[in-house]
Amino acid sequence: MTVHPSLQPSIEAWTQSAEAIAELVSPLTEGEWNQPSGLPGWSVKDLVSHVIGGECEALGDPRPIHSLPVDLYHVRTERARYNEIQVDVRRHHTSPEMTGELEYTLIRRGRQLRDEKRDPEATVRGPLGRMTTLREQLRERAFDVWVHEQDLRRVLGRPGALDGPGAHHARDVLLERLPAVVTEGAGAPPETVVVVDVTGPVDFMRTVRVDAEGRGSVDGRVSLAPTVTLSTDWETYHLLACGRLRPGAAGEQVKLDGDQELGQAVLRHFAVSG
Repeated sequence: MTVHPSLQPSIEAWTQSAEAIAELVSPLTEGEWNQPSGLPGWSVKDLVSHVIGGECEALGDPRPIHSLPVDLYHVRTERARYNEIQVDVRRHHTSPEMTGELEYTLIRRGRQLRDEKRDPEATVRGPLGRMTTLREQLRERAFDVWVHEQDLRRVLGRPGALDGPGAHHARDVLLERLPAVVTEGAGAPPETVVVVDVTGPVDFMRTVRVDAEGRGSVDGRVSLAPTVTLSTDWETYHLLACGRLRPGAAGEQVKLDGDQELGQAVLRHFAVSG
């Protein structure tokens, strides 16, 4: 029995992003490890610690027994507190300790994924310790690792990987969350049609349709008279959707045609990951 075909895209996306992160951080000096990552309260080291911690949990390792300091201003939610444990426990690690643990963890995780024989619907530990399916766990890990690869590329001045397996995987994950942005976030009324037109290395056009009961769905069919059309490039799209860019800072990178009030509401609720 081999790895189930439905898991292969997530594994491929994870592998390329994980290897890229290891390559990006391997030559860093101690000072570069400690520079701000662009995420609130986290250095580059903290960001990599988060990746290591996520993979350790996916491997089934026990979580560290660790008490957080009370003065971490960026830890405001239970989700943030959960994630911070894996980060704070590594804050005093040296750069060789970080690269060594990252390499060892990725070797273990890569071996696990290559030998994965479980059914995609098998129950495993997922984000925040909640139980989920193996399919969803792998999907979330591949998405998370690609997003943090991009975080590192921006802070280190090493752009790239905006058109590989990880980018296409991230597109699919973000598009699945788009109907909720339009209905639950922006509060679009029934019969609303929102078109998202994205150009760049990953280009696509998708339509969110709100039915008579207020439920949203997304598809690739062209709409001739949308309520609003949001046009942008792929890099801006993923930065907005991942909470890395505020809508007001996007400037001319985002264009709205049609119902401006609804378009602005969609943008205000565009971030579905952080």
